[in-house]
Amino acid sequence: MNVREEKILRENVQQIIQLVKKKRIAKEHLEENKLRGIIKKLADVEYNKLEEEKRLRNIIGEFLKVELMALTEGGIPDDKPTPNKSTGINVLEDLLKKIIPVIEIDFRQLTTDEEQRKSYRAHIVNAVVTTLTPVEINTAAGDEEGAELEEAVEIDIEDENEEKFIDIRTDAEKSAEEEEEEPAPQEEFGSGLEGSDETGRNMAFQSFHKIEGNIVDAYELLSNAEDQELFYDYLIANLKLYFDKFEDELSASVEEPTNQAYDTAKEEEGAESTEEELGLGGEAGASEELPPLEEVITWDI
Repeated sequence: MNVREEKILRENVQQIIQLVKKKRIAKEHLEENKLRGIIKKLADVEYNKLEEEKRLRNIIGEFLKVELMALTEGGIPDDKPTPNKSTGINVLEDLLKKIIPVIEIDFRQLTTDEEQRKSYRAHIVNAVVTTLTPVEINTAAGDEEGAELEEAVEIDIEDENEEKFIDIRTDAEKSAEEEEEEPAPQEEFGSGLEGSDETGRNMAFQSFHKIEGNIVDAYELLSNAEDQELFYDYLIANLKLYFDKFEDELSASVEEPTNQAYDTAKEEEGAESTEEELGLGGEAGASEELPPLEEVITWDI
């Protein structure tokens, strides 16, 4: 083998070595990327598990808080509570024990602005009225068979006319119009109270979903008209009274307690300051020197 051939052979060997190195590096990068992807997926799974666990802990914490508050305020439940004269009031009393703690917890979170709490209050009361009104109508409409028959005839006629209508819109146009027509659940919940604070409305929407079933179930236990009327009236009244109570407790303008000794000393101190400003003080016109304010308060208390 001459020198030229040896040189060509060495160059070929070096090229092969470089090619092998490049392939090895590329393979290592590929495996590293695959490993990183697997690790990222595992990390996402663990993160989701932690988030779910955190949400579950929060839910359990809220339930425990409600139960603890019920035990603290009401003590050990009485096995034989003193009944009221009305069954409707007895049922309402049990209902209030369930729903008031829930309402109070959510109401106390609205501390940014008083308008939020006013909106929350208005939407809760309005939702109760809106929810129970159809129940009252359904209860009172038991024997109206003639009206139902007439309504059924009108519906049949309208259905026949609707069957003749040919809708030429595309599926996409129908879906778009349906999405435009459907309001958000919170907006539908706040119907009639437009312009109220939206944070209070949204919080009330969340709260009412927690207690709506309890309210309807309690009301439907009653079939006596007097019980239903008392339940309805006293429920609205008690909700408003509890809201007043919660608002008073959240109020920041608390008047500082005082006593007669402090008020007297404060008045005398003010009178002495006025005399000094007018030049009426001094040995000649000075009355007996008053003890310091702290001493007056200490002696009188």
